[in-house]
Order: sequence, then structure tokens, then C-alpha cells
Amino acid sequence: MNRRDFVKIGAASAALATSAGINALGQESGEGKTRRVGLIGTGWYGKADLLRLIQVEPVEVVSLCDVDSKMLNEAADLVASRQKSGNRPKLYADYREMLAQKNLDIVLIATPDHWHALPMIAAVEAGADVYVQKPISLDIVEGQAMLAAARKHERVVQVGMQRRSTPHLIEARENVVKKGLLGKVAYVEICCYYHMRNNSNFPNEAPPENLDFDLWTGPAPLLPYNRIMHPRGWRAFNEYGNGIVGDMCVHMLDMVRWMLDLGMPKAVTSTGGILVQKDATANITDTQTAMFDYDDIKIVWTHRSWGDAPDPEYPWAAFLYGDKGTLKASVNKYDFIPRGGGEKVHKDVVMELEEYPEDKTEKDLERHVAPAIRGHMKDLLACIDSRGRPVADIEEGYISTTACILANLSLQLGGRTLKWDHAAGKIISDDEANALLARPYRGPWVHPTPESV
Repeated sequence: MNRRDFVKIGAASAALATSAGINALGQESGEGKTRRVGLIGTGWYGKADLLRLIQVEPVEVVSLCDVDSKMLNEAADLVASRQKSGNRPKLYADYREMLAQKNLDIVLIATPDHWHALPMIAAVEAGADVYVQKPISLDIVEGQAMLAAARKHERVVQVGMQRRSTPHLIEARENVVKKGLLGKVAYVEICCYYHMRNNSNFPNEAPPENLDFDLWTGPAPLLPYNRIMHPRGWRAFNEYGNGIVGDMCVHMLDMVRWMLDLGMPKAVTSTGGILVQKDATANITDTQTAMFDYDDIKIVWTHRSWGDAPDPEYPWAAFLYGDKGTLKASVNKYDFIPRGGGEKVHKDVVMELEEYPEDKTEKDLERHVAPAIRGHMKDLLACIDSRGRPVADIEEGYISTTACILANLSLQLGGRTLKWDHAAGKIISDDEANALLARPYRGPWVHPTPESV
């Protein structure tokens, strides 16, 4: 399979035709069968995703995988207390050993970003459908390989871009955007002003005994261990993620694309850097602006991990400007403000705490996001049965992720505009930029490509 093949496959939107109750491999569908689930990456969001899946269907979690033995065992105890069977899952340190069993219907992947591509590709090769966290990949060629693998093996892959399944945002899309209340939308601002960049400055040290740091590092460069890397601090380093753009912009850009039915931007430009928080160990930007060019629609991203938000009510949000009105949208609420008077609309998130009382006490759960994760999981399960494309299909994840990576590459290249040829999967007339589409892998790990899957 070459790169053009993956684009042709990715562009096909027709669902895979199947007989009622039978999936593409001739296996029985979810009705009458307990789906077997495995999770790779048992940290914060891995548990949040898995426990929401358990809430919406009595799946059997048969295996968990993590390179941190302490985190792994704690997750196993929690899953045993929450799943219907009460069984404790089998535990693995290496995802390859877990997937070699070929006993999983669904695999959830919630590792650091540098560990998304290889497990996802291996999971679809093992015959599983997949839920993979965003951004789908660390570099663009990884994402192309993931899309090609999903299509080649005819697997359903849902990406954790759950704004598409957020109830109040679905309402905003249907009742404001689709009904034309905004009029002509030509400019959108998306932003994050959370003070979320890690600004500590700890010395390097030996990794804890419960962590296999070499395997945790995997294909990324082997840096000295620093306590802010694990757990949850790895986003402070460009070696393991794509910074605040890859973490937060990807959500808002994807939400706007979904609301406005946009595909891949024609060009991306970005500027910024570490302008204020220069003494921290972290090497990601504290200030960055990116422009995603859709010809007659411009989407502009800004993050700043210092100072105040321009609109304190919407510190992480999208502002869709139309000639008839403005829509402000976030994970917590939305507001529609018509121009020249008229009826304003305000809706808050509904957390469903009474329907799912365990949400009230679950450690570290983003309670306002839990309904969206449940909706995302329901959509995944329905598409597994129908063999259709989920709302955040791997192709949508590839587009949003690629756009955000291009923003970081533009910044890396001095802020020059990168024009994207979506059919070819390359940057137009820029050999220097195209050389950065795949990051070097540390051996013995081998970088996947669309041709290799």
C-alpha cells in the first residue's frame, strides 16, 4: 500500500456493508456476546475512558497493559471493583505480549502520544477495533500509517476527540450552526489560556523501580529521567508530545471542523515560543499562535500559559463569528449572541451525576466531560456492530492531528507558511519541511509508514 492508496482509502466514506448482527469478519456482533476489552496505558485518561465504557455496556475487561507496575496493579483493582463479573484483568508490561493473545474485541489506547502509533497498528492487525486517544500520532507519517492500517484491516477506530459527542455542543451545532443563525462564518478564534505548562525545575534522577523507563521511552529519544515526566507530565516535552497545540488545540480545531463541515486546511502558519517561562525544564512553548487557512474561512489559535484570558468565562474555547451572530463554545457551556438584538441562547453542560453516581467520587474524573466520553463509547459500540464510521473516525483524527503538527513544524521552521497537498500527504514545494514529517525512531523500534502496514 503506497501513500496515494491510503489517501484514496481514507477518502471513501461509505460504511462497510454487513448482514444484520454479523461484522466484517463473520463474527457475532455485540448483541448476545460480551465484548472483550483491553487497555494499553492505565493512567489518568485510560481509566476515565475504560470506566465510561463499563458504564454503557457490560463488557469484560480481560487485560491491562502498562510499563508502570504500581499504576497497573492499582488499575486492575479498580476495574475488578467496577466491572460486572468482578474479575481482575490479566496484566502485561509489554503491549505486544497482550495483543499476541488475539483475544480482544476492543483495545483502548491511552499512552503518551509517542506510544500511540505502534500499539494502534498492532491492535488492528490483531483483529481488534480501537479507541485511541488524541492526537492520534506524534508525527504526520505515523498518522498516515495508522489510517492505512485501519482501512486495510477493516477495523473501526474511534479517536478520543469527544467534543463531537458532547451533548450541549451537539445542540449548538444543530440548533445554531446548522440552522444558519450565525449567517456567513468567515473567522473563528480558538484558544487556551490555562496555566497548564509545567514550570518546575527538578534535577534529573533515577527512574522509580516500578517504572520500566526504557520501555516507557520506546521509540522516542532516551532522555535522562525527570520526575515531571511521569505520570501525566510528559506533555511538557516535545520528545513525547506536541505541546499545548497537540493537547488542546486539536480538540477545538476538530470541534470547529465538525461544526462547520471543514476538511484539511490548505495552509498552516504558526509563530511563538518560550517568551516568559524560560527557567522551567519544559521545552514546549508557553505562547503560540497558529492560523489554519480554509480560503474563505480563517481559524486562528492562540495559547498562552501565563497572564489572563481575554474572556474569563471562556478560557478554553471557540468563538465562531458570523455576519448574523456569534457562537461561544466550550466544554462547560455555549452562548449564542445574535447581532442587532434578538434572543440570546445559553446552555450549560449537564453532568449526569444522578444517572451515574460513581462519577461523584471517582478520583481525577473530569465530571463535565464524562457524558461526552460515554456518548463517544456508545457511538463506537454502535459502529462496531454496523461496521460504519464513528463520529471521530481515524480519518478525522488524522486531519485534525496533521493540522496541529503542521502548526508546530511551521513554528520550528521560523514561522513560514506550510501549504498542504492532502491528496499526496505532503507539504507543497518544501523539501526541508517534508523531511520533518516523520521523526527519527530509536532502535530497535521501526517507524511505520503507509507502505509498511
